[in-house]
Formats: sequence, structure tokens, C-alpha cells
Amino acid sequence: MNPMMNPQRQQSFGRRATSAFTRLLVILLILGLGGAVVFLLSQLNARTFTLAQENGHLVVMKGRMLPTGSVPYRPGDARQADTYAPIPLEGRDVSSLLEQKFTERDELDRALFPVLEGLSKSRVDSDKPEQLEKGLYYLRRAELLSGLSEEQRRTLETMKADVAFFQARQKLEEARRDVTEALTQLKLAAESRNRNTQRANQLLGTVGPAAQSLEKALRAVDASLGGSELPSETPRPPPAPEGQPAAPQPPPGAETPAAPRQEPGVKSTDSETQQRPTETGQSGAGPAR
Repeated sequence: MNPMMNPQRQQSFGRRATSAFTRLLVILLILGLGGAVVFLLSQLNARTFTLAQENGHLVVMKGRMLPTGSVPYRPGDARQADTYAPIPLEGRDVSSLLEQKFTERDELDRALFPVLEGLSKSRVDSDKPEQLEKGLYYLRRAELLSGLSEEQRRTLETMKADVAFFQARQKLEEARRDVTEALTQLKLAAESRNRNTQRANQLLGTVGPAAQSLEKALRAVDASLGGSELPSETPRPPPAPEGQPAAPQPPPGAETPAAPRQEPGVKSTDSETQQRPTETGQSGAGPAR
């Protein structure tokens, strides 16, 4: 065996080992770079928001921790859950929003505001309470969006100012009904004999006049604003004595018959009216013989 061949074999083995180690490092580096790319794409997708249309609702979708894919957005905070809940579209065209991706939640808020604005505007000007309540609901959801632009915030403040009048009017009407109901309950408690009769009378004497003045003022304001006319209160007749029927009330708009004209110095009681002709006849006939 030639001893000169050993160094060559050693060099060949060394080169092969170095080449294999280099290839292993390259493979590990490629796998590491590929894993880093997948991780970065997954993080980017997890921070991405999209919008989807499902069953007539606009649903906010959030990317999963994968390079692709998304699920409905379910925030842990209850306040945010109401903000990003599915929005009824009611026939609105939102095809342009379905093609967009939002890498920040502020961008999502600015995209959702026009949808909520349109749903609210079509209802807050309505005279129907149920429509107004829906409009206020969408307005409150728009107010919860924290990433609005300055122009959108000005629009939101203008809408809130326009709605404030209708809200105040509705609350005053509710207060009027509550005060009227409270007075009715106090009168019922004051007229019956129980342990609260005295206190009910005290409350009626204290707050009764002020409550009646408030009710009259609210009715007058409602009539001056052209709202729905509230039924005017008709004075109730005094209760009839026991055993006698109550006096019939004339129909609305009927003229009340005028009282008979009384002569000066003559009493108008029924008993004296019936007795007067008899007394006159007796005085004219003279004493009987």
C-alpha cells in the first residue's frame, strides 16, 4: 500500500465533509427563512380586518394566525363587541367595502362609519318612536368608533345635535305621562282610608299644583310645536249622592242650556215654585164663607 495515498484520501474526506456541512447549513438557513416568512405573514394576516356579507348583514372578519384565512371578529371587551357586531344592510350596496383589507382598526372604523351614518340618518328624522329608537341605536354605535377622522367626528357631532331635540322632546313626554300617573295613584291613595292616606294628601298638596302646571305647560309647548295634539282634560262633575244616578254629560261640542232667568227678590227653589200658584189662587179667592 502506498503511503502517499493517505493524505489525498484525508483531503478528499475533508472536502466531502465540508461540502455536506455547508449544504446542511444552507438547508437550515432556507428553512429558517421560510419559517420566518410564514410567521411574518401569519402576524400580518392576524392584524388584518376584512368585511363580508352574510345573511344580509355586514360582518367584520379578522385574520387568523395563519398566512391566509379569517374568522368573525369577536373582541373580548363587551363594549367593542357591540361596536363591531353584524350590521343589517337593509338592501344597501357595500360591494366596494368587501374588496378592501384594513391593517389597522382605525381604518376599519373609518370604513364602517358611512354605513352606520346612512342607517341612522334614515330614521332619526322619523316621527315614529320605533324608527327613532333604531336610528339612535346606530348613532350610538357610530359614536363608539374610536378611529374616526376629524371630518367624520364633525358629522357625528352635527347628527347628535340634530337628534338632541327629538330625544329631549321624547323624555319630556315620558315625564309628563309619569307625573300624570303618579298624581292618579296619589289621588287613589288619598281617597281611601289606609295608613298612607295622610302622607298622600300631603304630597298632593305639595307637588300637585306644580305637577299640574308642568303638564299644562308641556301640552301648550307640544301644541305650539305642531306635534300630536294631546287630549285636553275635561273637568269631572262632582260625585252624585248615594242612591241617585249621576247627571248626564252633554256630548262634546254641544251647547249648554242657559239657566232660567230669575226675578229680583224671588227664590228659585222647586218647592216654592210649585207652591206659588196655589198661594196666589188662595189670596185672590179670599176667605171661604
